[in-house]
Order: sequence, then structure tokens, then C-alpha cells
Amino acid sequence: MSKKSSNQSMSYKEELINSIEPDFIFSKKPINRFKINETKIEKNNLNKTDQINDLKKLINSIQNCNLKDNSKSLILGDGNLDGPIMIIGEAPGLEEEKTNKTFQGESGALLEKMLLAINVKKKNIYSSYAINFRPPEDRKPTSQEIKRYSIFLKEHISIIDPKIVILFGSTAMESVTSSNERISNERGKWKEIILRNKTYPLMVTFNPSYLIRFPENKKLSWEDLKKIKQKILDLKIKI
Repeated sequence: MSKKSSNQSMSYKEELINSIEPDFIFSKKPINRFKINETKIEKNNLNKTDQINDLKKLINSIQNCNLKDNSKSLILGDGNLDGPIMIIGEAPGLEEEKTNKTFQGESGALLEKMLLAINVKKKNIYSSYAINFRPPEDRKPTSQEIKRYSIFLKEHISIIDPKIVILFGSTAMESVTSSNERISNERGKWKEIILRNKTYPLMVTFNPSYLIRFPENKKLSWEDLKKIKQKILDLKIKI
């Protein structure tokens, strides 16, 4: 797969059909496209709350999953279902598992500071994870696990239908874009994903938990946040 320049958007297009495991097929065109097989989720004009509840039931029905079998609870998402921004982290940790809420503890506090720096309150947006169960000993999810849960995450994005998607960390990036490039090479660039014939602008940036371990990268994260703030202004998004 060819490397994209910093000012070129990448579009990812998917067709929803009947299978749980995705099969990515890339072309050699300037914009990458893929086909993905996934289970159908019947919407039937349901409201977002009903759709989210159905999605949660579907995820809970997964069989033979080490993540599910070793986790105490499913962490789907929280916040404003109609929020214009959807943020996606990597996977729940101990604090999230205890509270059944996203982005808790020290990393959650840092996330809130990062958002407030661009005049965004976490309660006004929607937050979720690429993986909905806490991995054993907080290990990094495998590519196979990421691939399996990406089906549900893309459906999740489609239900929330945000104006902007922000991916925090390499697991979220791989889940949504299928890219396993170094996050340092991919962060800070506006890309696009197409779900159900609708285009969503997205940006990849460092996960707050990573910034706690490597605070020298906060300056790079701040550059990403400024671009996100500008996109909010350009799209005239009210939060």
C-alpha cells in the first residue's frame, strides 16, 4: 500500500454484507478502497438509543472470544448520542471496567484537559473504544481481535453519525482504517472513511495514556488538537 502525502485524504469505502470476519481488498488507485463482509444490523427506523442497545446485545452475543470471556463488563460508549464529535480510544482499562464508563482515571483527566484546550467538553460529545472489553492484563489487542471488533465499531460510528471522528491510539487507527503504520507517521492528517455511503472526516492522534508515559509528545498532540479546532470552525460545528 503506497504512502500518502500529508495533504492527501484517504477514503475507505465499505459494503455491508452477511459475515462476521472482514475481507479487505485494496486497489492501486490513489484513494484506497476496501470491501468488508459483516453481519447485518437491522435498523428499521429505530432511534439511536434502540440501535445502541441492539448493537450492545450483538456484541454480547460473541462466542469464543478471549476478551469477552476474561472481562467483567462490556464498555460500549457514553456521552451525547447526538454529539457532533465521536472520539474512539483503544480499549477499556481497570478504571473503566470498574465504573463502566469511558476514559477514566489519569488518562481520562488528561483527555478532558486536552478537549477543554479547544473549548470542547467531554459530556457534549460521544466517546467509545475500538475494543469493547478490557484485554487481560491490559495487553494490546491482537490484529485478529481488532479486525473482529472493527465490524461493530464501524456500525457504532454509523449509528452516532458524528461530524468528526477522532481516533486515539494505534488500535483505534487500525480498527477504523485497517492501517498498521506507525502512529507517529499517521497522526495529525485529515483522512476520510465512508460508511453506508456517508463520508466522515477523521484524524488520528496519540492516546492520552501514551502521552502520560511519553509527555514529550504532548507538543505534537497539541498540534493535532489545533487542527481539530480549525476543522470545528470550518464546519461551523456548535458544541
